[in-house]
Amino acid sequence: MRPLVVLAALALALLAAPAATAKPRLLAFTKTAGFHHDSIPAAVDALRAQRRYAVDVTDDASAFTGRNLRRYAAVVFLLTTGDVLDSGQQRAFEGYIHRGGGYAGFHSATDTEYDWPFYGRLVGAYFKQHPAVQPATVDVTAPFARAARLPRAWTRTDEWYDFRTNPRPHVHVLAALDESTYAGGTMGADHPLVWCHRSGGGRAWYSEMGHTPESWTDPAFRRHVLAGLRFAAQGWRGGCPAV
Repeated sequence: MRPLVVLAALALALLAAPAATAKPRLLAFTKTAGFHHDSIPAAVDALRAQRRYAVDVTDDASAFTGRNLRRYAAVVFLLTTGDVLDSGQQRAFEGYIHRGGGYAGFHSATDTEYDWPFYGRLVGAYFKQHPAVQPATVDVTAPFARAARLPRAWTRTDEWYDFRTNPRPHVHVLAALDESTYAGGTMGADHPLVWCHRSGGGRAWYSEMGHTPESWTDPAFRRHVLAGLRFAAQGWRGGCPAV
């Protein structure tokens, strides 16, 4: 009888133990209807390497239903391009954001859905043009430098986008590009590169960087990615100021 008593005690202990807290989930969306970046696999690996969130990856737009999106703390447009959602999928995503969902976009997320005004407001700006891949210096704000453990003057190599409009009046800029440190920029002295804002009831964060596969293996770059995912999924202490 003693083994049975021990087994019963173990069973009761397991039942009484608190369930492990499930990680918040992210949906990483990688569909391209235009240019397809060869850095997408490295970007996916970087998202999966972090331990704070569970990550589901898809290039299938049928994942954009109201019921499915409710499972996620944030949706990541990971190097998307072109028109990637139909009208019903767009409505589902708008509803998700209106209910307080989160969005993070990387690099060519601004080269996506040009004819969808809601998305334009969410991402903050649209791609215009870029020069060749080259090194440049990114000026990082003090709060974002602390949050992501980045240098205030961050020199790195990437493909540097100009945008059709300057997003600064509508977003909180976290990092800007110093055009004096590379060739081919056309935005001038104020060239936002990373930003966040509240949009449509939800949270939105965007980083222009991430064109090269090497970016996604760099520890500093990965820290900046994780900081963005944290804001999109959960917000930051003090938040990103509403504008």
